[in-house]
Amino acid sequence: MKRRRLCNIVLVLLLSVAAYAQQAIVQATDTEALPADTNVVVVVDTIIMATEDSAELAIARKERKEIYQGTTVKLDILSPLLVSGLNGWRIQHYEVAVNVRLANRFYPTFEVGYSGGQTQQGDSIYYNAHGGFFRAGADINPLKRNPGSPHALLIGLRLGAAFQPRKADCWGEIVAGCQVEICKVKNTAFYMGWMGRFKILFTREAENLTAAEMGPIYIPGFGHRSNLGWGASYHLGWKF
Repeated sequence: MKRRRLCNIVLVLLLSVAAYAQQAIVQATDTEALPADTNVVVVVDTIIMATEDSAELAIARKERKEIYQGTTVKLDILSPLLVSGLNGWRIQHYEVAVNVRLANRFYPTFEVGYSGGQTQQGDSIYYNAHGGFFRAGADINPLKRNPGSPHALLIGLRLGAAFQPRKADCWGEIVAGCQVEICKVKNTAFYMGWMGRFKILFTREAENLTAAEMGPIYIPGFGHRSNLGWGASYHLGWKF
C-alpha cells in the first residue's frame, strides 16, 4: 500500500510539472521576458515562424508563375529582306518585338522599327522616305490543350503608327502565326517563329489632292500608301 501511494504521489507531481511547463510555453509568446529554462520555446517559435514565412513565399512565387511565364525578345529577319527586295533593294528595314506570356495563353506585344531609303512611283519618279514606327497589341493562343507547352499558335491585333517629317500615319493589323521553342538553357530558351499580317490604313487621303497636301508615298512599317496592305515576318527570339 505504501509503495502504491508513493507511486501515485510521484505521478501527480509529474503531471503538475507538465501542466506548468505547458502554461509557461503559452505565456512565453506574449511576455517580454522569458524564464531562463524556456530558451527552447524561443527556438521552436522561431522555427515555426520561419517555416510559415517560407510557405507564404512559396505560395506567392507559385501564383506569380501561374500568371507570368516569361518575356521574349524577337528579331525579325524576313521583313528586311522582303521590304528591300520589293523596293529594288533601295530601302532598309529593321524591327524587333517584345512579348510577355501571361496565364499560358495571352501575349501582350510591342514592336518597334525603322525604315529608310528611296522608293519609286511609276517609271521615273523617286522619293526619299525614312522614319520610325511602332506597333502595340496582343495575341492569344487558341489551343486549350496542354496550355503549359512552350509552343504557341498566335492570333491577334496590332495598332501601328509611323512618323516622318511633319507627317504621322496610323493603321491596324490582323496577325496570325506561331512561336516554337527550339532549345532551353536553364531558365532561358531560344525560339523561332513566323507571323503573317493583314493591314488596314486608317489615315486615308481624299482624292485630287495637290502634291503639297499629299502624304509620303511610303509609310515605314506599313509599306506603300494604300488602303490595304500585307506583310510577313520570321523571327528569332530569346526568352527570359
